[in-house]
Amino acid sequence: MANKSNLPIIVVGGGLAGLMAALKIAEQGQKVRLFSLVPVKRSHSVCAQGGINGAVNTMGENDHPDLHVYDTLKGGEFLNDQVLVREMCYHAPGIIYLLDRMGVPFTRTYEGLIAFRRFGGTLHHRTAHAGASTGQQLLYALDEQVRRYEAEGLVEKFEFWDMIGLVKDSEGHARGIIAQDMQSMEMKKFLSDAVIMATGGCGLVFGKSTNSQVVTGSANSVCYQAGAIYANGEFIQVHPTAIPGEDKLRLMSESVRGEGGRVWVPKKPGDTRDPLTMPDSDKWFFLEEKYPKYGNLVPRDVATREIFDVCLKGFGVGGGDNMAVYLDLTYLVKEKGKEFVRKKLGAVLDIYSKFGGGDPLDVPMRIFPGMHYTMGGLWADFDATADKRLNWDSGKNHMTNIPGLYAAGECEFQYHGANRLGANALLSCLFSGMVAGKAAHVYTGNLPKSAEAMDASLGDAELKHCQAFQEQVTRQDGNENVYRLHQELGLLMTKNVTVIRNNKDLESTLGALSDMQQRFGRVKLVDKGLAGNHELTFARWMYNMIVLAKAITKGALLRDEFRGAHYKPAFEYTAVTRKEVPKFKTTTWTDDGDYGPYYMARTGQNLRGGAQLTPEQVAANKAKADKLSPEVIEHFKWFDEVNEKWNKPTLAKCLNTEPEITYGQVKMGVMAPVPRKYD
Repeated sequence: MANKSNLPIIVVGGGLAGLMAALKIAEQGQKVRLFSLVPVKRSHSVCAQGGINGAVNTMGENDHPDLHVYDTLKGGEFLNDQVLVREMCYHAPGIIYLLDRMGVPFTRTYEGLIAFRRFGGTLHHRTAHAGASTGQQLLYALDEQVRRYEAEGLVEKFEFWDMIGLVKDSEGHARGIIAQDMQSMEMKKFLSDAVIMATGGCGLVFGKSTNSQVVTGSANSVCYQAGAIYANGEFIQVHPTAIPGEDKLRLMSESVRGEGGRVWVPKKPGDTRDPLTMPDSDKWFFLEEKYPKYGNLVPRDVATREIFDVCLKGFGVGGGDNMAVYLDLTYLVKEKGKEFVRKKLGAVLDIYSKFGGGDPLDVPMRIFPGMHYTMGGLWADFDATADKRLNWDSGKNHMTNIPGLYAAGECEFQYHGANRLGANALLSCLFSGMVAGKAAHVYTGNLPKSAEAMDASLGDAELKHCQAFQEQVTRQDGNENVYRLHQELGLLMTKNVTVIRNNKDLESTLGALSDMQQRFGRVKLVDKGLAGNHELTFARWMYNMIVLAKAITKGALLRDEFRGAHYKPAFEYTAVTRKEVPKFKTTTWTDDGDYGPYYMARTGQNLRGGAQLTPEQVAANKAKADKLSPEVIEHFKWFDEVNEKWNKPTLAKCLNTEPEITYGQVKMGVMAPVPRKYD
């Protein structure tokens, strides 16, 4: 299709989502300007370790993309957009083979096939991997592909540039960005007819996290403050296995458990015996005991809460506050040998040896949960066909509520719902980059007027606003240090807005954030220079982090339920009803369980797909439902009431830096929500 716009499409972010979007645009012959805070090969995608999911089914387990869809929806507690999840999972095997052809050195079986390991929230070996440095290998492969188009003049990279403003025209359409060279500190407007945000999460809002130190969410906050809706911000993933550090947290990949690592603590609180000499009879393998079907590979939110609970009850290890548990590979070493384990997990083992102390092949690792991922992000839309598949010819896909502004990767909200399954991150980054890149090309090709044909002053007002902010910050002469203020922000958010939440602390957090925003006006910069001034850059990031933190916290405050990573103990079934959860048969993709007949008898609709049932089918399901105990029926009714009220995305709109919260609708089409059980 001949494109009516001669302006390059702007992609902000050089990780997997950004590179894939750039690749798809360049394949159409359209130019791209790619902006990145760091050299693209140092984007945070490089830190992903475990693998990428796809139901390729080479392990003889009868895996299928439909099962991948179900596991993803169940893992996200059905807050995901279902059409997109299905499209992603159906494209996953093809994406893996595409990466293979690009030269990604996937780990192989003895037969030469791509090897797959298990990850959390599934019973299938579905995760393709390149040792334990999968993100790095994928990022390098995509960068090589983009470099081909860079050599042809279709892609222009702007590395060490920070997006600090969004340009909009008089009708509110995105028409470019304001970016700042982090070395010369020059600010410049770049016009375009479409902007794709691929800027990742907001780890530094929580101070210490497993994220890279440039993952601040600042550019996402810029868009939010410019009018883009921020959705499901309260859903923050805390990874169950990280190494605490003075500077940051370091991830211990889920692949360790996927290959056979076991999580345990001593059965006796305060037992300080050497873990290598302690008999198994004195060890508590609490995940394996409580979740015998999934064992150590329950979804991340489940594992994190269990580890927190064990440590808070006094069973933790590690000295000091004893807030750690053992992640033990020595059982796998005894079974497979050190050479096998090192081949599978070498990159992860090196990280622990360097930062955790000790060789994980010889001694159990000490780990504790750490902030890792943001399920929420910029709200984005999509266009579905009549049969509830993605319409690939639409320019609406992955577009935010600001026309011309797109979001892809971790910075958008659609795929993971209330909790992301491990190894779905790399997949969603790549898939959403494909979708956004294609959609932006379609959109710019159908615009009646390009930004280059508009008044030359377009974007000047936003440029002046960015310059005024910088001048104001450099003039301030107060007593606040921006780095100490950030340390306070991280401690506050980690304490009150991560694993365990309650409304009293969330209300006080909102008040503290407002106070922090006022204190920002008293920040005094030590470095007043106008070249390579990282303190000035960080000050801008800090302000944007505070604004975003308010949206995250208010969303958490107003959502009075327990769903996925959003855990409010006061709103659990047992806390609300003062009754234990009754036992009932779990519903899966292939088994209606006990909830299926109850739901289909009540609604007259098929549990999967929503088709209208015949009277005979309704009667058959009612007969099954009538056999359920009153306790189970009562629990199902409570579950339905909670879903009716809360299975809706949180939509935050920024009004003078304050979040205004409303709720949208989850786009269904695949399966009705069912009770989430992993026993």
